[in-house]
Amino acid sequence: MYAMASICLVIGLALGYLFRGSASRPGSTLPAASMPAAAGAPAGTQPQMPSLEDMKHMADKKAEPLLAKLKTDPNNSELLNQIGTLYKATHQFKEAAGYFQKAIDADPKNVAARTDLASCLFYEGDADGAIQQLQQSLSYDLKDANSLFNLGMIRLQAKNDPTGAVTAWQQLLKLNPTLAEDKKAAVQKLIAQARKPKASE
Repeated sequence: MYAMASICLVIGLALGYLFRGSASRPGSTLPAASMPAAAGAPAGTQPQMPSLEDMKHMADKKAEPLLAKLKTDPNNSELLNQIGTLYKATHQFKEAAGYFQKAIDADPKNVAARTDLASCLFYEGDADGAIQQLQQSLSYDLKDANSLFNLGMIRLQAKNDPTGAVTAWQQLLKLNPTLAEDKKAAVQKLIAQARKPKASE
């Protein structure tokens, strides 16, 4: 049902597919995306991470055929979402957000694009805007696992609201009873950690 990239939580949980391709904002403990490795690194050496400028060039190159299609179909929400995903994967969050916004302008019920827009807004420092987009997503699909998971993470990390985070994650588990056991266990572990008194952490 979800075409989602695997992620690894910085807090040490392998959740799999619930947080779609997110990249970590500096200082954030949210899930981090796999960064593209530098081309041509000598075997056995630690590959040097490409710069943001390098990654933008990568995204621009990969986006070229999609942008060509967009010229003849400028309101294609799925196409706009694909372009946004390319820029998001290379940490071009502001540019990605623009495409995700166009995708939901063309199709307000495009929950995937709205969830990705929320991620970009968060990484750009707009946690309130991100939460608003996720709540809008949930108005279209109350049980969307990605929206509920992200809502919990942002409430916990950006708003210091563990109660709100736990509420979102409990809703995720309640409304998605067929969630894979490993993902369910990971969410349950997050809930347990969020409930720990700060003094004991």
